[in-house]
Amino acid sequence: MCVRSRTHGANDVTSWRRGPVDVDAIRGTAAGTAPVPLSVLDLVTVGNGYTANRALRTSVEIAQLAERRGFHRHWVAEHHSMPGVASSAPAVILAHLAAHTSRIRLGSGGVMLPNHAPLVIAEQFGTLEAMAPGRIDLGLGRAPGTDGATAAALRRTDRLNEGAEDFPQQLAELTRFLDDDFPDGHPYARIHAVPGPVQGPSGRPPIWLLGSSGFSARLAGTLGLPFAFAHHFSAANTVPALDLYRDSFRPSAVLDAPYALIGVSALAADDEREARRQTLTNALSMVRLRTGRPGLVPTPEEAEAYQFSSLEREFVDSWLSNVISGTADEVRVGLDDLQKRTGADELMLTANAHSPEARLRSYALLADAYELPAL
Repeated sequence: MCVRSRTHGANDVTSWRRGPVDVDAIRGTAAGTAPVPLSVLDLVTVGNGYTANRALRTSVEIAQLAERRGFHRHWVAEHHSMPGVASSAPAVILAHLAAHTSRIRLGSGGVMLPNHAPLVIAEQFGTLEAMAPGRIDLGLGRAPGTDGATAAALRRTDRLNEGAEDFPQQLAELTRFLDDDFPDGHPYARIHAVPGPVQGPSGRPPIWLLGSSGFSARLAGTLGLPFAFAHHFSAANTVPALDLYRDSFRPSAVLDAPYALIGVSALAADDEREARRQTLTNALSMVRLRTGRPGLVPTPEEAEAYQFSSLEREFVDSWLSNVISGTADEVRVGLDDLQKRTGADELMLTANAHSPEARLRSYALLADAYELPAL
């Protein structure tokens, strides 16, 4: 756990001091023949012809499969006003996953902090930690996870840039609520996030910073926090951001050395054609999202029949170039190469496809390809 000095203000994000920490809560152990720990990033996708209920049941099935096969953690990501995903409330989903698993780490990848009051997040994740002690991660991002109009509705303001600029201060405030250590005389000194330390000795989720550019990379390094980079939609920035994180890193109570995971879009299928069909559904979803026409994830047949414009085809080709897909062996080779090129300490795999069966099959195939144990 990281703790804060009472001699500094709530907005001083550099005032971390050393204290005991369970590094194993962050650093995983590679299983089978995997070069680094493997984890799951779950977007709780909703395909055309399916329901949110089915998508959420699939998340449970994926988490249970991941737990049985030795994946290190399972994260869900906050998105809003997107028909093709059902992950608008990560804390609620994580509580559900915690009730259906017993060992795997669960967390947010991430909670978009500017959308929420820090006290609310401290209460939600303090509750999750009380439900599943030692298994919860709190990953934080500063983007809205949606379009500007929806972000304004979430935040009750249209001054969205202020939310991103205030992120370090919001992070400091959230950390103080989690550690219950506002200094005497602070307006929040008598406010306690519960469940939390005010009720007695307790653990608390490790904080991760998420990003797709250099801002969070530098901040995570400066604070000595673990860092998660969104390679799955910002691949061109991956190596520069990881280099910046490592160069900026200062040892802290949390980590004595950098630890970075990257989110990777990876889909394995029984044959290459089926892998291509499934990944194309995600590409069409992204085309529609980027052009203001979000919807349910289309079927493979719908994606194959769609007439892409030249600009859309250019986008699709670029998007698919960052997806590792094919047979399990082909995906394994691609993941191994990506890990070597980036030096990532952990690979977090997101299998985006139309059907629940395709997503589950992908994780099972990769578990077999890496000879992960059946626990």
